[in-house]
Amino acid sequence: MLKKEKILITGAAGFIGFHLVKRLVNEGYEIIGLDNINDYYDIELKYGRLRETGIEREKIEYGKLVKSSKYANYAFVRLNLEDKEEIDKLFAREKFDKIVHLAAQAGVRYSLTHPYSYLYSNIFGFMNILEASKNNEVKHLIYASSSSVYGLNKKIPFKEKDKVDRPISLYAATKKADELFAHTYSHLYGLKTTGLRFFTVYGPWGRPDMALFKFVKLIFENKPIDVYNYGKMERDFTYIDDIIEGVFKVIEYGENQKETYKIYNIGNSKPVDLMEFIKAIEEAVGKEAKKNFLPMQPGDVYSTYADVSELIKDFAYKPKTSVEEGVRRFVNWYRKFYKE
Repeated sequence: MLKKEKILITGAAGFIGFHLVKRLVNEGYEIIGLDNINDYYDIELKYGRLRETGIEREKIEYGKLVKSSKYANYAFVRLNLEDKEEIDKLFAREKFDKIVHLAAQAGVRYSLTHPYSYLYSNIFGFMNILEASKNNEVKHLIYASSSSVYGLNKKIPFKEKDKVDRPISLYAATKKADELFAHTYSHLYGLKTTGLRFFTVYGPWGRPDMALFKFVKLIFENKPIDVYNYGKMERDFTYIDDIIEGVFKVIEYGENQKETYKIYNIGNSKPVDLMEFIKAIEEAVGKEAKKNFLPMQPGDVYSTYADVSELIKDFAYKPKTSVEEGVRRFVNWYRKFYKE
């Protein structure tokens, strides 16, 4: 049974956006997905995700809404976030109830060499979403922030109330800026905004620039993997299904929260040592990795660890997928998609 609410999901051809589209259309929401399908990583993977949701590649034209052949309540549009005129037209025409803004120029290391990509997508693009939401009476804007905003913070686990004024990558700085812009719009215009600080999301259909994807690919190719800081790192790896469940609860119930501005950590809250993570990959692939141990890379942090007590308190959030199980599912998907 279809629900009355119409939701825009930006970044719909991306990793998290793709999984969220599938969840929400199956829950009965009317969904429009937006993505510019840029070439930051393999566009064949992005088109593969779109194909899974019934969006045929040959029908995609810039600015034109394409109906899904698989879901009656899903349509997709290819647009740049920076294209204010087209974004404004889309909002005015579709009258969205809620927005889930996941589109962004991602990646910490890429920001070292392509800084302006982050300003265009993450700053100008987000401003266009904020303005369009304000001008079209959107009930709730949910947007992706990042664990990278914690930067040089030493105290762990990271809590939402911690100061986040020492970013160590331009990507992190733009994500913190987005939180500040959202606060301003919530304060000035009463726009309800919720920022989600994602912690190292992984799983099937994941991004090729993330460690899991790169490691699995290289192990299958019998090539060495680069292990930074000589393996002395840990990450709060969070499986995609657990992330989607958390985002879904914020979509369903977040509108009822009293605060107009809110930030949540969304992670597994169980940091995993990098070498343990590699061991889980080796077991899932059935092959030992050749390891190239290297010093720390610029822009990287030693540890990420989410305190998710706020999300638990407000939404009964409960991640449940172990790293071993999550990695196994990713490897199974990888074998099937790349015919390994």
